[in-house]
Amino acid sequence: MPTANVKWASLSLLLLAGTARGDEERLKPFVLSSRAKGEIETVVAEVKPKLAAAGFELVGDYAPYASARVLVVTSPELKAAAAKSKFGAYGAVQRVTATKIDEEVQVAFTNPVYMQYAYRMVGDLSPVRSKLEAALGSLEDFGAEGLTRKELGSYHYMFGMEYFDEPTLLGRFGSHGGAVKATEQGLAKGRGGAKLVYKVAIPASNETVVGVALSEGCSGDSFIMSEIDAKPVRSTGHLPYEIVVSGMNAYALYGRFRIAINFPDLKMMGANSFMNIKCAPDAIEAVLRKVVWGDVEEANSAK
Repeated sequence: MPTANVKWASLSLLLLAGTARGDEERLKPFVLSSRAKGEIETVVAEVKPKLAAAGFELVGDYAPYASARVLVVTSPELKAAAAKSKFGAYGAVQRVTATKIDEEVQVAFTNPVYMQYAYRMVGDLSPVRSKLEAALGSLEDFGAEGLTRKELGSYHYMFGMEYFDEPTLLGRFGSHGGAVKATEQGLAKGRGGAKLVYKVAIPASNETVVGVALSEGCSGDSFIMSEIDAKPVRSTGHLPYEIVVSGMNAYALYGRFRIAINFPDLKMMGANSFMNIKCAPDAIEAVLRKVVWGDVEEANSAK
């Protein structure tokens, strides 16, 4: 019979092996819940009460283009996890999508565990994923060949491109509330074709995340997705873009990170490649700066 020491050694080896396998597991950004013939409106009407019953709060609902609908949800677990990390607000919401391709409606959601590591959040969002799966179903993870937890934590698309901790500073303000108010006012005025999708303040934190629908030119959601979201199962949950007010400053993830983290396998050149949207990162930054800083610019120009 094995001694206690031998048993403990064997258990330790098993735990280490399990940890190693977990570290090597390749995570993907999206989870496909279901696919069937139908209409978007009917499917969304079925999905909303399922999310509510699972404890999710609907904070945003928008159609970036005719074939897609994005529901943005949060929960006490998501907000509690977001409060533990600087810029954790990016992970305070998850997106649930309904996308119609020909006669089929695909229902999917963003993978909370993938986002947890991409946004360097403290804690474990796997229970949130389990709740989404129980509510909506789970057929497969998709959207990329996958990245390990370590790769996600230090991700950038290629040499010289931005990391998660290199966001764009959109504006500095005198208070957190002032930064949030300026962002809301800019969106209410529709600067640069931007509109408010959702706003979530993180309790016990000085961060607020604001979801932004973009509609004009090279910054537009429809333009970008028409160029890069070309696989049979659509990655609609990439939308919408976010502004995060952290402390007294407003930030956004730079496009070369924010787009690439959801499309890490996208080719640099050729059809449906980053080259086709090379104007997008700077265009998005320009619009978001206009949203946040527009009142100050207008006041200065009026002097």
